[in-house]
Amino acid sequence: MKRKIPSTMASQHPDHASIPYWHDSAFITVQQEHRETYLAFSDLDIQEYKWDWEGKLVDESVIERLLGEYYDYFKENQLGKECFLTFRLPNPKAETEFRLARAFLNLLSASALTKKVGLHSPPLFEVILPMTESASEMIAIQEAFKEISELKHELYRFDEKTIDTLELIPLFEQVSTIINSDAILEEYINRYKKQFKKTPIYLRPYVARSDPALNSGLVPTVLAIKIAFSRYAALAKKLNIPMYPIIGTASLPFRGGLTPDNPEQFIDEYRGVRTVLIQSAFRYDYEKDVVKKGIQKLNTLLPKGHVQSVPAKDEKILINLIPYFEKNYKLTVERLAPLINGLAAQLPKRRERVQHIGLFGYSRGMGKVTLPRAIGFTAALYSIGIPPELMGTGSGIEKALELGQIETIEKYYKYIKHDLIRAGRYLNKENLDKLIKDYPVIKSFKKRIKILESYVGEKFTPETFEEKEHQILTSKIYDAFRKGEKTTELIVRAAILRRSLG
Repeated sequence: MKRKIPSTMASQHPDHASIPYWHDSAFITVQQEHRETYLAFSDLDIQEYKWDWEGKLVDESVIERLLGEYYDYFKENQLGKECFLTFRLPNPKAETEFRLARAFLNLLSASALTKKVGLHSPPLFEVILPMTESASEMIAIQEAFKEISELKHELYRFDEKTIDTLELIPLFEQVSTIINSDAILEEYINRYKKQFKKTPIYLRPYVARSDPALNSGLVPTVLAIKIAFSRYAALAKKLNIPMYPIIGTASLPFRGGLTPDNPEQFIDEYRGVRTVLIQSAFRYDYEKDVVKKGIQKLNTLLPKGHVQSVPAKDEKILINLIPYFEKNYKLTVERLAPLINGLAAQLPKRRERVQHIGLFGYSRGMGKVTLPRAIGFTAALYSIGIPPELMGTGSGIEKALELGQIETIEKYYKYIKHDLIRAGRYLNKENLDKLIKDYPVIKSFKKRIKILESYVGEKFTPETFEEKEHQILTSKIYDAFRKGEKTTELIVRAAILRRSLG
């Protein structure tokens, strides 16, 4: 295959606590994101940038801005060839369809523009479809693009077609969907052959890491991804179509646990992943030289990885264990939803998002409650010293030990103890005692903390200076929140210490 598969993909996820090294404010406007894109390529050596049309405001003149201001760079490092700009589309199930049509026209005009100025065309040819749940919706996106691309008028200047077929990256965001995503891909390939009279050259299945954790908890998400990667490898062999999995990882363990100082460990954990997200916290909450070294290691090591196979017998064990983690996690989150939403409302803004509830937006939910998006959810809980990694995990570990199946979990979630210890050092046990009165579910949560401490072989307590300072701040945040006081400044200070907002 001729095209380069990127190893690192920068994203616009607003999870950074600190001020970006190239900026004078932690808040990044839409108009500043094209400069951020250029620096991700030229300064940090990230190979792909995700331009997000889902849930946020978007600069639709991105190609004109990039080429207008940085033409010399992109003449030497051409978009669509050496570096890649990839749109995450709005999913018509959740957002208004008007944005989808605008994104399509943007792709077509970008191709016409680069061809006119003598650069590689098409510069944009691949898109991400969030919340993918079926093969039919994948094909529908490609059919819709094909129809728009065939519009003819001398003023459109789309006559010379440069995108033969829009390449699609399906983003799977729920535990059950991730586990069964190989079946969706196989059906998609069959439909693709019938519809376009050819076979896809490759696929880049994209598994979310934050949203499945938000909905099902830490351990179910990791196990689902391991099963999916194993199945992708088997499907690739069966159909002779290369699969290059993407994982949407962030810095805190709950959302993936990838930081600039642990790329080797991460790659060992998620063997077989080909592309990883480099979110804002990774880029801006660590020293720049450390960030660049981490990205360099990822770019070097990821192409060499090989997937860990999960035999059918082990698959069955893992799938049967997931509900023991998931049930208690969901119960805990539902009972804490008012607290989580109240704290999330005080988080600082980092990007220009469209509203999630109302005319243009959508919300995340669980059962009968509405929750903030994953970054806000994680930030809210960490800000009062309740790492969400620990929710539901104790009951699942207890059951796995009872059934004699803990070794199966550890075989496929290799660094589970490491992640729990890392998260556990941000646990504020004094806040748990204060919370019990208003949130009785904390009582059972505290009991299961003891199970986890016994399992990992140490107490969850802060060790470093930063962790101890974090605990002091989380006590102040909860006390101020209970009094109805503004907590945003304290929340930011705590986030800087843990090197991620959420």
